[in-house]
Amino acid sequence: MRLTLRIWRQQGPEAPGAMTTYDLDGVSEDMSFLEMLDTLNEKLILEGKEPVAFDHDCREGICGACGVVINGEAHGPERTTTCQLHMRAFDDGDTIDVEPWRAAAFPVVKDLMVDRSAFDRVIGAGGFISAPTGSAPEAHATPVPKPIADTAFEHAECIGCGACVAACPNGAAMLFTSAKVVHLNVLPQGAPERESRVLDMVAQMDAEGFGGCTNTGECAVACPKGIPFQSITSMNREYLRATMRGGRPGN
Repeated sequence: MRLTLRIWRQQGPEAPGAMTTYDLDGVSEDMSFLEMLDTLNEKLILEGKEPVAFDHDCREGICGACGVVINGEAHGPERTTTCQLHMRAFDDGDTIDVEPWRAAAFPVVKDLMVDRSAFDRVIGAGGFISAPTGSAPEAHATPVPKPIADTAFEHAECIGCGACVAACPNGAAMLFTSAKVVHLNVLPQGAPERESRVLDMVAQMDAEGFGGCTNTGECAVACPKGIPFQSITSMNREYLRATMRGGRPGN
């Protein structure tokens, strides 16, 4: 395959950026999108040019580090992570635009790399449970009904890639935050911080500069792990409950 790549290049957070065009030949349809970028970088290095900086780690669709916007879509034309997107999703001769996540809370570090530490701070505000140290409790000491366990597991699948933010026209992080809130709030182990968790995590989300949710639903469409849009409704319900009860842990 022969492709024309238009890639966002930016030297640093304060530097101006622009789309730069590259022609790349010999791309196999069996390559992943990141392998294609590796091939481009090998070509650039041989030409004495600076390679394109992009995030990646596991390359197995687990860590969420690989996200970029491809032809205007978070992670590209298929509902998967960028590292699991293969070049057979494109045609010979295609022009492909590759950009970083676009959000005020995700400042560009360089080229396609963005700083997603805002997510870490949102989790740090309340994404934990009270757990006494010592020996592990008996596995059956706290029964969890299967529907509740299923809901917790469904929301725990969020990998924090940021596709929801990149896809949202407002740059909102409601789907991410709701996944982290609901995951713990539905479990009995999460009960002690149930009210404070949602209040603190939403407050931190707002403090990070994420936009407001207007229910466009693009976040759930782009999510590679299928976090349901109803998660936002569940978090809003938890938030209302917490404000009515004063946000007192354990109440």
